[in-house]
Amino acid sequence: MVIVQNDRERKILQQTIKADTGWRIWWQLTRPHTLTAAFAPVFLGTMIALPGDNIHFPLFFAMLIASIFIQMATNMFNEYYDFKRGLDTEHSIGIGGTIVRNGIKPKTVLNLAFLLYGISVLIGIYICMETSWLLAVVGVLSMMIGYFYTGGPYPIAYTPFGELVSGIVMGMLLILIAFYIQTGTVTAEAVLLSIPSMLLVGGIMMANNIRDIVGDTEGGRKTLAILVGRPNAITILMFFFIISYGWIIALILFGHLTPWALLILLSIRKPATAISVFRKYTQPLEVMPAMKNTAVTNTLFALLLGISILIGYIL
Repeated sequence: MVIVQNDRERKILQQTIKADTGWRIWWQLTRPHTLTAAFAPVFLGTMIALPGDNIHFPLFFAMLIASIFIQMATNMFNEYYDFKRGLDTEHSIGIGGTIVRNGIKPKTVLNLAFLLYGISVLIGIYICMETSWLLAVVGVLSMMIGYFYTGGPYPIAYTPFGELVSGIVMGMLLILIAFYIQTGTVTAEAVLLSIPSMLLVGGIMMANNIRDIVGDTEGGRKTLAILVGRPNAITILMFFFIISYGWIIALILFGHLTPWALLILLSIRKPATAISVFRKYTQPLEVMPAMKNTAVTNTLFALLLGISILIGYIL
């Protein structure tokens, strides 16, 4: 949620509103900048499985599509319940903004979210038929968490645990599921390699909460960013980045990864820029580039790490 606080932000917002027409309205509803949090872990988990056996591409694409649909649905639940609870009003704009800005009916947003969940269930049935029905339990749990992240009487997003839950589910768990459907097992190696993704996905949520700290405080949320204060929240986000990069370097030094994994350093400018922008600016619209760089960091990190594993496997 972005609170418009001055004429400069209002002008930027008006330009954004004009751009959201036709198909762009529905595209913004999915909150596209968050979808990398679904794609990157699935790709990385599949690459980690490379040394074990040949990749089953139908399962890979099924997992990828289901994960993206669940992420889209979670974003729509967020849009719907923020509106219903009064966090999105005529004075504020949600990330998608389809209800308060574009006039999409709230019920349409909610129904579309449940439709995406339904499609994901069908895809999940196929995955379970090809692997194990134990994944059905994991899948249902993930979907419940996606719904209760902003839905229900005690939304996870309104608590200090949003970063932890999103990091575990959309970061670590997605990697391990993607690995499991290819190998039929979960190894300590896969768990170790999933830690940075957990931190970086949690970082996306932290960046969102840093940006929205004023509006969320007024809306009654108790996010981690609110509890520790904005400067400390930025420091925590910075440590998420530092630990993620340091973790991979440590795995290289201990022989768990080849030196090709240093390819992740090609992405290091993105998190550095994100922290710099958060330190320099405080207005919500001014820190939007920092949010984008945080999301891009997660994508590039996983892609580069996955590519490094692929290169090491080939060579």
